[in-house]
Amino acid sequence: MDSVPEPRSIISGDLVFLRASERSDVPTFVRWFNDADVLHNLAMRAPMSEAAEVSWYDRMLAAQGTTDYHFVICLRADSRPIGTIGLHGLDLVNGNAELGIAIGEKAEWGKGYGTDATRAICDFGFGELRLERISLYHYDGNERGRRTYEKAGFAHEGTLRHAHFAGGEHHDVHLMSILREEWLRLRRGSEPG
Repeated sequence: MDSVPEPRSIISGDLVFLRASERSDVPTFVRWFNDADVLHNLAMRAPMSEAAEVSWYDRMLAAQGTTDYHFVICLRADSRPIGTIGLHGLDLVNGNAELGIAIGEKAEWGKGYGTDATRAICDFGFGELRLERISLYHYDGNERGRRTYEKAGFAHEGTLRHAHFAGGEHHDVHLMSILREEWLRLRRGSEPG
């Protein structure tokens, strides 16, 4: 009988670790991304089939390590997957990337896991990839997300007015970022003595 290998921690935070996505994660992703509450603050508009997610997985796998880095967020306590996070649109010439995150397990919302995962991927982006700037977009009304990003050190850069249409209305989209020097200041502030 083949044994399933233990998930390996690629990038660790205090509460979560980030690991590579596996094809076996696809049904979990489909469950998460077919939940209206989870989708509310994402750019997805239609229900997701397993076939569509497999196609996305294949594209993501081809881009992994070149233009994108995609990870599954897992709890350190029990290795259970609770969401996804990634750096996308890598521009290594200028040192830029865009962060995307979703906590798919709604029972785990509000427990600090998103902030911890965001800090962990910033450590990876600034430390391993030598990025200069990591940015993200969040939709107006996503206060939980905004607080998460601010706790991780992101600053508001600007607003794209009425740039997102959802629920029959146009909504503002906010651009936030963190720079390498800001990340270094935060890291030094969290180190003992």
